[in-house]
Amino acid sequence: MNNRAYDLVVFDWDGTLLDSTGAIVKAIQAASREIGACPPDDAKARYVIGMGLREALEYAVPDLHESRYDDLVNAYRKHYLSGDHELTLFDGVETLLKSLQSEHRWLAVATGKSRVGLDRALGHSGLGVYFDTTRTADQTRGKPHPQMLQEIMDQFAVAPERTLMIGDTTHDLLMASNAGAHGLAITHGAHDLGSLLSCDPVGVVDSIPTLSHWLKKNG
Repeated sequence: MNNRAYDLVVFDWDGTLLDSTGAIVKAIQAASREIGACPPDDAKARYVIGMGLREALEYAVPDLHESRYDDLVNAYRKHYLSGDHELTLFDGVETLLKSLQSEHRWLAVATGKSRVGLDRALGHSGLGVYFDTTRTADQTRGKPHPQMLQEIMDQFAVAPERTLMIGDTTHDLLMASNAGAHGLAITHGAHDLGSLLSCDPVGVVDSIPTLSHWLKKNG
């Protein structure tokens, strides 16, 4: 394993490991309607996935009065959490994580979710045992700021060039670039291929099995 390219593999959560893009879009739109705001279209709601929740909602629903964003946040959480236990992992996720863990790589999650939200998701999925550390947007700076990824690299003393960030949004890839790390795009989530390619990722895959193959060849 001394010839491998990456000692630290960091995953985004929503839209990368968990098939949650549609549920997030619907929750943003339902929350907007509930408080009397104009809901964003699907494209705008998909774009904000990966950001910290408050920042995401401010972007998706920009005309709301400042005093109403707390109401929107609370409404979003209600709608999303009412069905998050029904969401499923993409096929092959646990097999991939087991394989990477057996290779003694550091594994981490860097997500726009809150700490409470990620812990809930890790509990539902049972994947918590595979990750050496996790970071959430309410613990540190949100994507695409590099701080979240820098903190993970510092924790394990891994250089940026030995770090791979895997995500389905431009926010993930820009965070990787801003931290000096490598970004790998996966296209089964929130952002389209053209947007992802604009961030100059080291590779593009369309599924978890394809990601596994890419890592065996390039990682």
